Amino acid sequence: MSKTIFITGASSGLGKATAKLFHNKGWQVIATMRSPEKETELSQLPNVTLLALDVTDPQQINAVADKVSEAFELDVVFNNAGYGLSGALEAISEDQLLRQINTNLLGVIRVTKAFIPYFRTRGKGLFITTTSLGGLIGFPFSSLYHATKWALEGWSESMAYELKSINVGIKVIEPGAIATNFMDRSYDKAFHPAYDELFNRFFANVDDVTFTPAEKIAEVVYEAATDGKDQLRYLAGDDAKAIYQQRLALGDEAFRQFMAQTFLGQ
Repeated sequence: MSKTIFITGASSGLGKATAKLFHNKGWQVIATMRSPEKETELSQLPNVTLLALDVTDPQQINAVADKVSEAFELDVVFNNAGYGLSGALEAISEDQLLRQINTNLLGVIRVTKAFIPYFRTRGKGLFITTTSLGGLIGFPFSSLYHATKWALEGWSESMAYELKSINVGIKVIEPGAIATNFMDRSYDKAFHPAYDELFNRFFANVDDVTFTPAEKIAEVVYEAATDGKDQLRYLAGDDAKAIYQQRLALGDEAFRQFMAQTFLGQ
């Protein structure tokens, strides 16, 4: 009998790549996004169900969770919806601050909370969340993004204990730079003249980063969903593995100095 995965943020990037991979592996896929009527690729695939979901809308989250729980035998919830925000904190508006936290952090927590009763009743299930290499290290001019991703790391580690008591798993995928349209479609920036020179220097150096195809990261999601391991963290992408190993080798303070020199010339 085929299994079923529920995916948030499936309109592009890693979410779409994951939906396609699981479909190809014979899974039933529930692909959610804010505007499913605009989706032309996943809508053509059999055993892929498109649903509207804005993860910043608590009422819609609960309604979709109820609908899905009644209509499907769900095995995996993949919390993938999210976007990047860069800029000096001084430049970030209140709307940008709230949207970043609502989408990247509260959206994941609320979706998870909505599906826990279903998995608890079934006595099995698995939550997978896209955090980031940015949940393990900090880049310049990305403080709010890191605030959400580091929060998800700690939240997931804590959740693992209570979920294990009801035979439910939780795992995080920690990709580095993904070769998608994330920087155009799912990215927001804030500018302040006091930081423009340094901000531009940072982004000029980001261009040298190696990007991993979304399809490769999706394979790590599939591994996490199917390997049966009691494992929390999955680093994904050669760049993520290399940079994190460098942090461990150098130690926190030396690594921070290395990042300042590499990306800002400080």
